[in-house]
Amino acid sequence: MPNSSSISEFLLLALADTRQLQLLHFWLLLGIYLAALLGNGLISTAVACDHRLHTPMDFFLLNLTLLDLGCISTTLPKAMANALWDTRDISYSGCAAQCFFFLFFISAEYFLLMVMSYDCYVAICKSLHYGTLLGSRACASMAAAAWGTGVLNAVLQTANTFSLPLCQGNAVDQFFCEIPQILKLSCSESYLREVGLIVCSVLVLFGCFAFILFSYVQTFRAVQRMLSEHGQHKAFSTCLPHLAVVFLFLSTAFFASLRPPSLSSLSLDLMMAVLYSVVPPTLNPLIYSMRNQELRDAMRKKMPWSHFSRDKLLICLCK
Repeated sequence: MPNSSSISEFLLLALADTRQLQLLHFWLLLGIYLAALLGNGLISTAVACDHRLHTPMDFFLLNLTLLDLGCISTTLPKAMANALWDTRDISYSGCAAQCFFFLFFISAEYFLLMVMSYDCYVAICKSLHYGTLLGSRACASMAAAAWGTGVLNAVLQTANTFSLPLCQGNAVDQFFCEIPQILKLSCSESYLREVGLIVCSVLVLFGCFAFILFSYVQTFRAVQRMLSEHGQHKAFSTCLPHLAVVFLFLSTAFFASLRPPSLSSLSLDLMMAVLYSVVPPTLNPLIYSMRNQELRDAMRKKMPWSHFSRDKLLICLCK
C-alpha cells in the first residue's frame, strides 16, 4: 500500500459517470458559482463605495462577503474543471492547499458570525453605547481576530492531517479535499492526535454557538419589551438576516459534522458537503439584500443594466 511520501496526487469523487451528466454538472456548478460571485461582488462593491453603508454592520457584512467568495472559490473551480475535462486528480500540494483555504474561510466565517451576533445585540440592547462599543478600531480588531482565528485553525488542522502517514490509497470520497475524508486514508495510530484536535475545535465551536444563542435570546427579549411597533419592525429587520444566515450555516455544518456513522454514505456526504460549502455563500447575498432597502438601492446603482432598463422605460413613457 502507498504511504504519504509516495502519494503525488489524490483522486476526487466523480460527480457523474456519463459525459452528458458531467457536462450538465459543469454548467450547473458554473451557474451557481457565477451567481455567488455576482451577489457577493455586488454587495462588497456597494458597501465599499456607498458612504451610507459605512456602518459596523455593513463593515462586517463586507468581511462576510469576502469570506464567502473565498470559500466557494476554493471548492467549485476545481470541481468544474474536473467535470469539464473528465478528470478526478488533484496534486498532493493542491489538496493540502484546498484543505487549508477551505478551513480558513469556513472557520473565519463562523467566528465572524459570532461577532455579527454581538453587533446585533449591542445595536438593540445597548444602543446608547453603540458608537463606543463598536467604534472603527473595535470593529477592525474583531474582524482581524476572526480572520486570524481562521488562519490558526486552518494551520493546525492542515498540518496535523498531512503529517499523518496515508496508506489506504489516494481516493477521496468527496468532490473537494476534506479533512474527514483524508483521515479515512490514514493507517497510523497517530490519527488520534488529529481526532483530539477536531474535538477541541468542536468544543470551541459549541462555545461560540452558545455565545451566538445567548446574544439572540437577549436581543429578542429586548425587542419584545419595545412599545413601538415601528421599533420592533426595525429591530427585526436588522437581526433576522443575521439569524437566517447563522441558522443556514450552522444547521448544515453541524449536521454534516455530527451525524452518526450509520447515516454516512457517498450520496449523503456529497449532499451535505454541497449544503455547507456551496449553499451559504450563494444564498447569503440574497438573505441580506431582501430586508435592507439601502443595500438594495446601492446594489442597484452598481448594476449597469438597471440604469439601461430604467432609462429605456422613461423614453418609452415620454413617447
